[in-house]
Amino acid sequence: MRNQPSLERPLVVYPLVVHFATLLAAFVILISIAIRIDSGGPFADEQIIPVIARAIDRDASGRLAVVMTPELVDAQAAAPDLWFVAEDDTGDGVTFGTVPRHYDSLLGRLRDLSFGQLRARSAPYALAAVIRRETTEVGTLTIMGHGELAELSLIVVLASNIVILPIFLLLLLTSIVVTPWTVRRSLAGVSKIAREAEEIDTDTRGRRLSETHVPREIAPLVEAVNEALRRLDEGYERQRRFVASASHELRTPVAILRSKVESSESDVVRALAPDVDRLAILTEQLLDLERLESNGHDDRIDLAPFVRRLVGDLAPLVIARGSAIEFQVSSSETIVGDAGALERVLMNLVQNAIDHGGRNVVVRVGGAVIEVEDDGPGIPEEERERVFEPFARLRPRGTGSGLGLHLVREVVARHRGRVEIRDAPGGGTIIRVVLRAA
Repeated sequence: MRNQPSLERPLVVYPLVVHFATLLAAFVILISIAIRIDSGGPFADEQIIPVIARAIDRDASGRLAVVMTPELVDAQAAAPDLWFVAEDDTGDGVTFGTVPRHYDSLLGRLRDLSFGQLRARSAPYALAAVIRRETTEVGTLTIMGHGELAELSLIVVLASNIVILPIFLLLLLTSIVVTPWTVRRSLAGVSKIAREAEEIDTDTRGRRLSETHVPREIAPLVEAVNEALRRLDEGYERQRRFVASASHELRTPVAILRSKVESSESDVVRALAPDVDRLAILTEQLLDLERLESNGHDDRIDLAPFVRRLVGDLAPLVIARGSAIEFQVSSSETIVGDAGALERVLMNLVQNAIDHGGRNVVVRVGGAVIEVEDDGPGIPEEERERVFEPFARLRPRGTGSGLGLHLVREVVARHRGRVEIRDAPGGGTIIRVVLRAA
């Protein structure tokens, strides 16, 4: 712990020193300018220039003309002594209001100017004017105008143009270059454990975060996370062993119970058959989840023939339930995966379709995608994520075990695929399994 580097200096002290030095230099510059420059008085607000530019158009002969836009009307109401001159680069110009005679020599030559702030020495400051170049729909114009006066002093204008911009650029340079560089350099160990943490998921247990090259302020957190991961691994293993043991222990008595129910001469006892079947399915699905943890085969599977065979095996069961099943194929891809697990995926999807009101089930294969469509009541969009949770049901009294879709997602996730739920065009649901081609 004592030999681990600290985050205090690289993340706190160094950036503060750089920012303090930058602000100190900027403050000295600002004071120097303030001492030497006279504040002057009010000046023409340059916000009038865009308003004027939008009010300039050309008449039928192509000459510049003033259009009384609502903005210009409002500006004239706010400043009754509003005046301006606008000229294009050919010397064509237009005036508005009473232009002071002091500026007669500039008329026709404004195109030689690009920027200016002219100030009057005394009230009513009618000579105050601003000069700017504006690009408009009628071309580039040089505008000299006088409107509302701003009471800010010249020192503020100069500070915003001469001092604030360099300060901003220096701070920006510090923030973009210096601070990230020092942070990245100091947090290299943290970045490493962040990448390690991204690789930890429910399918990879026994992983721990590296505790080397970690700053001492973060070391206790890494140690706590590793201890939490250890406890989670132990709890998961206990839970897995319990589910596996319970499922195996239940299998035999459930089979005996099913045999006795089916052979009973009592109608009351035989009426228990659906509940026994449900218990048997639940037991098998729990065993399937346990098998996913302990088994995994990499088989090369041509998807279309594989699904066609399974649909053929399932057809009698579907028909016995009073439903119909159809198989469609547009193209086929070869995938690598566990054939037994993928069989259980399709069986669960078809079982889910007929359990939830589907009278007609369509199984499609297109490339590495399997779709199972039914014409049942459908799954509301807000429930489409919840139905993948263990023991979740749309209807509390539904006949399903609540593990079918959860098992589907688990199997597909282990095949690096995804499961999507969509609305069927004619009503009902399409469950889409997207796998990865070999």
